Amino acid sequence: MHIRKYDFDYSRRAFIAKMGTMAGAGILTPLWPLIAKGADITKAYPDELLSIDAYTKGKVKTGDLITAANVDIVKDLLTPIAYKQVKEMGRRIRIVPTTKDVSRLFPHDYLEATLKNAGKAKLDSDGNVYTSNGERWIGGNPFPDAKTALEAFANITLSWGRHDSAVYAMRDWDIGPDGKVSYQYDFGWYEENVSGRLSSPGGFSGDTHKDKLRYQTVLFSAPSDVRGTAYLSTWNYDQRKFPELVGYVPAFKRVRKFPTNQRFEPLAPGLTFYLSDAWGSGDPMLTWGNYKLVERRPMLGAVSQNQLEHPNWEMPVHGGPAGQTFFEISMELIPECLVLDAEPVGYPRAPVGKKRVWLDARNMMYIGYHTYDRRGELFKSFEPTYSLLEKGNVREMTGKHTAWTWTSIMSHDIQSNRMSRIVQAKEIAGGIKSVRNPEGIYDKYLTEQAISRLGA
Repeated sequence: MHIRKYDFDYSRRAFIAKMGTMAGAGILTPLWPLIAKGADITKAYPDELLSIDAYTKGKVKTGDLITAANVDIVKDLLTPIAYKQVKEMGRRIRIVPTTKDVSRLFPHDYLEATLKNAGKAKLDSDGNVYTSNGERWIGGNPFPDAKTALEAFANITLSWGRHDSAVYAMRDWDIGPDGKVSYQYDFGWYEENVSGRLSSPGGFSGDTHKDKLRYQTVLFSAPSDVRGTAYLSTWNYDQRKFPELVGYVPAFKRVRKFPTNQRFEPLAPGLTFYLSDAWGSGDPMLTWGNYKLVERRPMLGAVSQNQLEHPNWEMPVHGGPAGQTFFEISMELIPECLVLDAEPVGYPRAPVGKKRVWLDARNMMYIGYHTYDRRGELFKSFEPTYSLLEKGNVREMTGKHTAWTWTSIMSHDIQSNRMSRIVQAKEIAGGIKSVRNPEGIYDKYLTEQAISRLGA
C-alpha cells in the first residue's frame, strides 16, 4: 500500500496560505534552490501537482485527449477561453507528462544567465530594473523567484524570445466566424535586445543605444497586396516611456510615424493580433499599472512536446464549423502558475480594460493571456506553445545546444469569434527563415532606412 504523505487538498491549502506572504515558488521546499543545483522539481511539489493522473485521481491520464466529453474534469486547469473552446467549439488537447527537468524549459544560455545573475536585480523608485550597482539588466530572468506581480512582469518584458536576437518566419491563417480561412499572411518578426545580452554587445556597446531595450520589426512578405508593409518598434529601457512606432506602407512609398494607441489595432485586415499582445507583454510594463498577483495555482500549459514535424513546421488543425479553427497541441500539468492582472493606465483610448496573464513559475514564461474590454467582458485570448526543437526534421541547435522557442500562437477574439492561427515556420514567402541569434539584423531590418529599403 502507498501511504500518501499529503492529502488531495494539501496543495490548494498551501497556495491559499502563500497568498498573504512574500513566499516564492515551491510548496514542500523552495523551487529555485533545487533548480540552481541541477535537481528536478519533484522535491518542491506533492505528487498531485506533478501528474495529471494523480491530480484527477485517474479520471484523466497522460496521453489522453481533452474533449467536450471530459473537459469539465480539468476546467479549473484551463483559461476561461480555452475551456470554452473545448466545451463549445470542438477543440481538443493532448496531455503529455509534466516536465520535471527545468533545463528543458529555457534556452540554455538564458538559463545559465538566470542562475549566474540571481539576486543581482532590483526595482528602482520608478519601477525599472537595474543591477545592485545601477547598471541596466545584465541577462536572464531578473526575478526568477518573483514575489510580486511587477517583478514577474519584468521577467517577460525585458527579453521576449530569450535570445539576443531572433528572426521568426510567421505564417498566419485568419479564421472567420464561419470557420473558414478569410485571410492568410506571411510575415517576418525580427527582434534584437540591446540590454541583457547573453553573448556579446553585438555592436550595441556605444552611447547610441544606451537608453534602449530592444528593436523589433514586423515585415509582411505575402500576399502581394501587403508585401513590403513593415512596422518598426523602438523600445526605451525606461519602461515609463512609450515605444516609437513607425511604419512603411508601399502605396505611400514613405515611412510614417504612428500614434501610441496604434498598439491596440490589427496590423493587417483580419488579424486579431495586436502589438500590445506580443509575449503577453507587448507594451512597456510601466505604461500599465495596478499590477496584482491574483493567485498561485496549477494549470495546463503547452510548454513542451510541441515540435512541428511538418516539413515547414506547420501544425495540423481541427475544430470549429469547418475543421480549421484550432491547432493540434499538447499540454502538461504545470505545478504552479502565477496569475497576474494589470490595467492600461497609459492608454486612455485602449479598447482593453484589463489583462490577465498566467506565468509558469518554473521558467517565468507566459502560458496564457486574456484581455477584457472596458465593460469587464472577456475580449481576446493569446495562447502560445513552446518546445525544444529536437525531433525529426525539426532538430535545430542554438550554438552548441538544442534550440528552445515558441512554436505557435492562437489569438482568439471571442467577441467576434475570429481566430488568428500563427506558426513559427521554417521558411515563408520572400525567403524569410526562422533563426535564433543571427548576426547583423539591426542594420538589415531594424532601422527606418532598412524598412524603407525592404518595402521598396
